[in-house]
Amino acid sequence: MPLTNAQARDVETLIHPYTNLDAHRESGPLMLERGEGIYLYDSEGNKLMEGLAGLWCTSLGYGNRELIDAATRQMETMTYSHIFTSKSHEPAVALAEKLKEIAPMPVSKVFFTCSGSEANDTQVKLIWYMNNALGRPKKKKIISRIKGYHGVTVASASLTGLPANHIDWDLPIQNILHTDCPHHYRFAEPGETEEEFSTRLANNLEEMIIREGPDTVAAFIAEPVMGAGGVIVPPATYFEKIQAVLRKYDVYFISDEVICGFGRTGNMFGCQTYGFEPNSISVAKALSSAYMPIGACLIAEDMYQAMLDESRKIGTFGHGYTYSGHPVSCAVALKTLEIYERDQMIENVRGKMPLFQKRLHDYADHPLVGEARGVGLVGAVELVADKASKQAFDPKAMVGAKMVQFLQEEGIILRAMGDNIGICPPLIITEDEINDLFDMLGRGLDRTHQWAISEGLIK
Repeated sequence: MPLTNAQARDVETLIHPYTNLDAHRESGPLMLERGEGIYLYDSEGNKLMEGLAGLWCTSLGYGNRELIDAATRQMETMTYSHIFTSKSHEPAVALAEKLKEIAPMPVSKVFFTCSGSEANDTQVKLIWYMNNALGRPKKKKIISRIKGYHGVTVASASLTGLPANHIDWDLPIQNILHTDCPHHYRFAEPGETEEEFSTRLANNLEEMIIREGPDTVAAFIAEPVMGAGGVIVPPATYFEKIQAVLRKYDVYFISDEVICGFGRTGNMFGCQTYGFEPNSISVAKALSSAYMPIGACLIAEDMYQAMLDESRKIGTFGHGYTYSGHPVSCAVALKTLEIYERDQMIENVRGKMPLFQKRLHDYADHPLVGEARGVGLVGAVELVADKASKQAFDPKAMVGAKMVQFLQEEGIILRAMGDNIGICPPLIITEDEINDLFDMLGRGLDRTHQWAISEGLIK
């Protein structure tokens, strides 16, 4: 079909993230016009369930009047003020206080950013800054994980362990290392239990630290559940064993809660779900239900003291963003956290988790599904060419992308990460809507299975 006028204008003006730019010139974009609750409406009037909460972020759905009003009130009061050079304002102070109150670790201070990428980029800088202050100039290496996702700035994309974020970007930068992906289904040895797999990965991490030199390894960063890498849920005892290694060698533990934070896994933070204690935390996305751009680093006292020392020596803390602590973003985030607490969002998520996970795991028996996995209100199905051997499809076949196309025709927006289909609806989804979601997923699986057979991709 020829592009509409709006689609043609898009093709001639915009660069789209995570898009095949050449194919986009032919297909054009899906033009979205409005949102309400957990649904979006396109320019043709089609109603689409937002099954990935935007990009894992619109926890309260679309059109929440309280958040709109919070932004409006703040804009009417003070549209903008920076927090450079000892300036401040009530929304930033109040939000920092609230984050300290609900954090799962002792937090001394909060540093505001505009996104999760910026928060994780800042974590890298702060780790280096801290170790310089402590007289440990060699302790600079940061270990991430294969298939981890931590953002797209130069430093955070280096932490990200996905090929598309490194190829021809000249990444990763120096001092960024990657250890094993904790995906039991894909990487366990034959007969290896989850606990045995976790032990092997912890041993591999320890060997890496020893090989690199414990005096050079500064930090380890991990998502409690790996999001863009395919919704990879950690195997049993994984974080317990990883944390023991990190403590043994004095390695800082950064929990990337950009996706998992604020209720997604059934607790306020993913580290609570999996029982580990980080030294610092990155948050963003659901912090404001994505209504305004905001992220943050939650910083412990030892790091803050090192920052103080460096500031005394240099005369300033030479880091920050024009929109750090933006008053409108802070006001919206404060209202978002108030809604989570008032409406008992954690309890509501826990009440819906059993149905969500049952419907998800019911598809484990589908002939196209190798694994169905998830926790809380997040999950994925991994598409395979052969269930018995776990044989993956040739990436060039774009099976996941084809399924997303079918799903859109069925009335739902989900995301393909290779041949993993991610599911992460707004937290306000009802049980009836959960059933609708998985009914559409089932129809999409059936259509994709028949298409794969017709294309000769499944024998």
